[in-house]
Amino acid sequence: MLVTTAYAATTETAEHAGEHAGGGNFPPFDPTYFASQILWLIITFGLFYLFMSRVVLPRIGSILETRRDRIAQDLNEANRLKEESDNALAAYEQELAEARSKAHAIAQKARDEAKADADAERAKVEAEQAEKLARAEAEIAKVKSAAMANVDSIAAETAAAIVDQLIGGSATKASAEAAVKSAAKGD
Repeated sequence: MLVTTAYAATTETAEHAGEHAGGGNFPPFDPTYFASQILWLIITFGLFYLFMSRVVLPRIGSILETRRDRIAQDLNEANRLKEESDNALAAYEQELAEARSKAHAIAQKARDEAKADADAERAKVEAEQAEKLARAEAEIAKVKSAAMANVDSIAAETAAAIVDQLIGGSATKASAEAAVKSAAKGD
């Protein structure tokens, strides 16, 4: 019996296939099959909709939410790091300004100390030079007074020698000195 039922089903299918082949209608466009096609379309669409809404869309949603959270965290971290770098830059500039002012103060102090040392050294050298100048002037005055004291005697000797040469006679030292003194007073 089984064989006869299988044979009958095969013959019906073959006859049915012959009708379609002989009829020339493409089965999806045959109006007799529209009801079954719409039923399977609704079933397939419903299953596809359930699959998409229950499996695929939640996964995509969670992926998008994870990405959104990660991007938000990255932006927050970037803002935090930017604030830290801005603060570090401000602190660096503040320390640099303080270091420059300290360096300027140290340089000014060193210039002032060097100027004070140079002024003290210059004053010391000027004092030494003034002392040497005073000693030299005293020595020159002493030599001058000694020379001036000897000038009269040298002048008297020179006058006596000239008189001896010119007149041929001898002049006394006393008379030569008296003549030099009278000539010095006459000036």
